[in-house]
Amino acid sequence: MLSIRKPLLTFATTASVLLFSSIAQAHPKLLASDPQANAEVAVPAKIELHFSETLTTQFSGAKLVMSGMPGMSHGAMPVEVVVSGGEDGKTMVITPAKTLMSGDYRVEWRAVSSDTHPITGNFSFKVK
Repeated sequence: MLSIRKPLLTFATTASVLLFSSIAQAHPKLLASDPQANAEVAVPAKIELHFSETLTTQFSGAKLVMSGMPGMSHGAMPVEVVVSGGEDGKTMVITPAKTLMSGDYRVEWRAVSSDTHPITGNFSFKVK
């Protein structure tokens, strides 16, 4: 009986390690964005976030916030946007409802892939 338990325990341990290590690697990472973080750009028609994994769109999303502009005396203002998935499944597209004004903007994103673990992040850019 002892001789059967050891191989079963070894198999179960190995299977668990392989399963959990593959799940841990499934977290999406932001690889690039357009505009890039800290860039100063002309008015973008859309903002694209490119991730390392295919996104689960119903659980992923983003917000765009105007964080500053000349003469702005109040706090950050949310910007109305439409967030959609790109054709490749790994891209999140943020399309402002109106043309962005000159100022500082912050993108706050949430990405979820097949492991259903949400990863969040943010970056800023400036519109000339």
